[in-house]
Amino acid sequence: MIGRLQGTVAVKHPPELLLDVQGVGYEVQLPMTCFYELPEVGQPVTLWTHFVVREDAQLLFGFTTVDERALFRLLIRAQGVGPKLALTIMSSLSAGQFVAAIQQSDMAVLTKIPGVGKKTADRLVVEMKDKLKDFTGADYGDALPSSETMPAAAPSAESEALSALVALGYKLGQAEKVVKKVARSDMSAEDIIRHALKAMM
Repeated sequence: MIGRLQGTVAVKHPPELLLDVQGVGYEVQLPMTCFYELPEVGQPVTLWTHFVVREDAQLLFGFTTVDERALFRLLIRAQGVGPKLALTIMSSLSAGQFVAAIQQSDMAVLTKIPGVGKKTADRLVVEMKDKLKDFTGADYGDALPSSETMPAAAPSAESEALSALVALGYKLGQAEKVVKKVARSDMSAEDIIRHALKAMM
């Protein structure tokens, strides 16, 4: 089990990061809520990780805090929720927002997440309400980085944002529409994704 990695940000291609650990590059998938907190390319970072081994792939998921990893592990234990859907859920809502939605049985919020229909939302509430009773959300500040802290946009910022949204489960047409609506020339891919996810919720 790979539980933690400390290295240098080599490539950022949301929702995936290439982390250089003493010359070895680890491909790590992160929820966008964690991706926003990453430093610039070339800067050091420490990630708490969860390693998934399947017949056809070995996948590494990363988180900026132990609590976020704990929430991910609770999610993938829920019936009908695999790592990809858990990543989408944690990209669409901050940990605090998700906990609040579960505690309040807020189906309207949960069913806006791609891949979460009414049945899945019902199961999440039933299975996770008690498990999350100690997760108040107080330790997961809902505030996201402002656009002023984001790096200047690369020429491919919109296409990167579009690819990330599709990877997270959004339909291409829906993603294209919302990216076009929120994107500005001074935005990074991460900033476009953040605004797009907010607009779709």
